Amino acid sequence: MRHSASHVMAGAILSMFPGARFGIGPAIEDGFYYDFDLPRPLTPEDLPVIEANMKEIVGADLPFERREIGKSEAKQVFASQPYKLELLEEIPDDKVGVYRQGGFVDLCRGPHVGSTGDVKAFKLTSIAGAYWRGDEHNAMLQRIYGVAFNSQKELDEHLAQLEEAKKRDHRKLGKELEIFIFDDLVGPGLPLWLPRGGAMIEEIEKLAKEMEFKHGYVRVRTPHISKEDLFKQSGHLPYYAESMYPPMELEGVRYYLKPMNCPMHHRIFASKMRSYRDLPLRLAEYGACYRYEKSGELFGVMRTRSMIMNDSHIYCTEGQFEQEFTGVIFLYLEYFKIFGIKEYIMRLSTHHPSGLGKKYVDNQSLWLKTEDMVRKAMNDNNIPFHEVADEAAFYGPKIDVQIKSAVGREFTLATNQVDFAQSINCDLKFINKDGQEERPLIIHRAPLSTHERLIGFLLEHYAGAFPAWLAPVQVKIIPVSDRHNEHATKVAVALKGHAIRAEVDDRSERMNQKIRQAQLEKVPYMVVIGDKETADNSVSVRRRSGEQLPAQPLAAFIDGLTEEISNRR
Repeated sequence: MRHSASHVMAGAILSMFPGARFGIGPAIEDGFYYDFDLPRPLTPEDLPVIEANMKEIVGADLPFERREIGKSEAKQVFASQPYKLELLEEIPDDKVGVYRQGGFVDLCRGPHVGSTGDVKAFKLTSIAGAYWRGDEHNAMLQRIYGVAFNSQKELDEHLAQLEEAKKRDHRKLGKELEIFIFDDLVGPGLPLWLPRGGAMIEEIEKLAKEMEFKHGYVRVRTPHISKEDLFKQSGHLPYYAESMYPPMELEGVRYYLKPMNCPMHHRIFASKMRSYRDLPLRLAEYGACYRYEKSGELFGVMRTRSMIMNDSHIYCTEGQFEQEFTGVIFLYLEYFKIFGIKEYIMRLSTHHPSGLGKKYVDNQSLWLKTEDMVRKAMNDNNIPFHEVADEAAFYGPKIDVQIKSAVGREFTLATNQVDFAQSINCDLKFINKDGQEERPLIIHRAPLSTHERLIGFLLEHYAGAFPAWLAPVQVKIIPVSDRHNEHATKVAVALKGHAIRAEVDDRSERMNQKIRQAQLEKVPYMVVIGDKETADNSVSVRRRSGEQLPAQPLAAFIDGLTEEISNRR
């Protein structure tokens, strides 16, 4: 039905723009879209008009008529449709399917509902730009998105969820709460973290460092740039060149901004001969990486071109593999408990034999062996997972953790990857118990993804109302009048002395207005300072929920909040 709705929309567009050129119009989760090349830009005001035309087509109950025709006839049918002609050239069959409803004909495999009258409750939701076939070198088309359901009740429920999603959209909240910005002079996909975003990053790094220290990781630092030869040796360059920024050449040597940290970590491992007694070696780094993602794929801080990655590489023996691999999984679960993440799926991504030598390292026996090792590790530890073929890393299988955010957006938050190839490419060795040289297995892991993606997720997860330990501003101090400003400043100094992030709102505004502003900023605690609080060094405390706490000595408030923050409650 959703696919059919896209054809109904295309028919409505044709009635409005007889010279329209059509791209593709697939069904997607909850709805559909269609890409159009039109004589003028569409605006949100066009959507109700297009919807009205669609309803006329639905009301006419036009049959969806399928025909199979030869490619030569199809080229005549679509002679004025260059995008359809391009698709036709790539279809290997001599015959192709076309569907007609009323005056609109489309190149399509189907299937469709019986007639336009079978398209039920629908609504057009947005307009976006989309490069033809996702290639920024191609024409920019106009994409119209819509949703469709079997009943008006289901549609209404979904639209209510979309409204909630708008409120929680990390791009909106990131700007409103002054977490991050993008700037045209800096470039697309390159976020600038504002002081409040910087405070969150510091807290997340602190958490990661504590957890990794507890789990036996050691921290390293690597440059943002390296010679081309490093990425050739690791085997990354042939697979990642299109996603890398172009090289720069100095004194006859080509350099790249690093798209990943692992080749440099491998050089640290190789800096001296290791013994089996040194393993497992867990090298960790919050490393800055740069990837030239296509413009159409950029999405706030969820998909960027610069990223600070919670990266680590574990070098271990085959006998240590299961414990190390599942140790990473259990580390994920510790983090998820802290953040209150309850819905996730562990996905085992495997190779496909047809991709060997192209998409994947050409070693079928090692692929099968390491995939079985991952399955065994997960099953032995009763960790549920499901498999997806042809989505592995180029060097080995991986477990990706798929998260569904509060707005229903699913994405990969964490990854745990096996690498059997780079120890060969980079000639990594250790001396085993028998005094022989042996190659380590490598585990690539990023349980907290990148600062960019994690903070984007958490903005939506908490709707910007972060727990006190993570909140950029933990306490807003609100003097009742100007004569209380001096004492409010002293309270702020006392809080900051205990590493509590506090700000004084000393604007010449009414107290209720200041409280309202602090609530909009989603500050966990508001401390009101008046005559009584100034006289006895107490605080009147209000939560952002509106709950008023009993008046208490400043020292008691500091002790309670410090305990809440230190335990990350």
